[in-house]
Amino acid sequence: MHDSGHDNYIRGALMIILSAFCFACMNVFVRMAGDIPSVQKSFFRNLVAAFFAGMVIIRNHISVRVKKEAYPALLMRCTFGTLGILCNFYAVDHLLVADASILNKLSPFFAVIFSYFLLKEKITPFQAGCIFMAFCGCLLIVKPGFQNTAFVPAVIGVCGGLGAGIAYTMVRKLGTMEVKGPVIVFCFSLFSCLAVVPWILFHFTPMSPRQTAVLLLAGLSAAGGQFSITAAYTYAPAKKISIYDYSQILFAAVLGYLLFGEVPDGFSFLGYGFVILASFVMFLYNHRKAVQ
Repeated sequence: MHDSGHDNYIRGALMIILSAFCFACMNVFVRMAGDIPSVQKSFFRNLVAAFFAGMVIIRNHISVRVKKEAYPALLMRCTFGTLGILCNFYAVDHLLVADASILNKLSPFFAVIFSYFLLKEKITPFQAGCIFMAFCGCLLIVKPGFQNTAFVPAVIGVCGGLGAGIAYTMVRKLGTMEVKGPVIVFCFSLFSCLAVVPWILFHFTPMSPRQTAVLLLAGLSAAGGQFSITAAYTYAPAKKISIYDYSQILFAAVLGYLLFGEVPDGFSFLGYGFVILASFVMFLYNHRKAVQ
């Protein structure tokens, strides 16, 4: 007999890898959109996600009514998720894309840490070791040049990772409260759009049809990423699956090479090895625990 918890773990892992691919595509499109303010980029990204979530809710006749006790977690998911996106897009626009990516990839650490404090999910030393190893791999890959980048965008990038980490912890909590994934995505996307409307009204930058199309593609990718990651964290806790989020760096490297001709160096390949090894070891560890 298969353990349903183990099946959920596999589903969660696959969903997080799918979300990593979608988010890598999103960052590529955000970059291709060119010189548009990051707040405006985030508006379009969330508008598409809200539309898709709304469609899923209507098509599947999902009730958007949420239990009163879930309100605080939903509000935290929306608020910190919005801050996370704004900080991430700002970092993508003001730092090297690779540097911005690693800062956003701090979110799994924050997710595991906040899961410990907010959800009382224990972290084993082995899991902590795997996450640390994956992080070292990330540092090798992007070699963040903090000494030559502006300090403020770097700090804002870290805040983006922090915001995303808290947001994903709340997604996990909402999953345990039986709040449906599409409802979480819809509330979050709508909240993020409304939050930046005043700014858009006063600072709108005209866009070419190509820029508009590229931003809509960024939104489409984000919607895919959003649905996948929401499903992932409702299937399994952050400490078990957040490691697979690092596959985004691998996807980003491949897309960067194909679209922008960026060729990773030796350190990067060493870093990929670290990330893949950490993920694989974590997978075996969890598999063995599930079988016991």
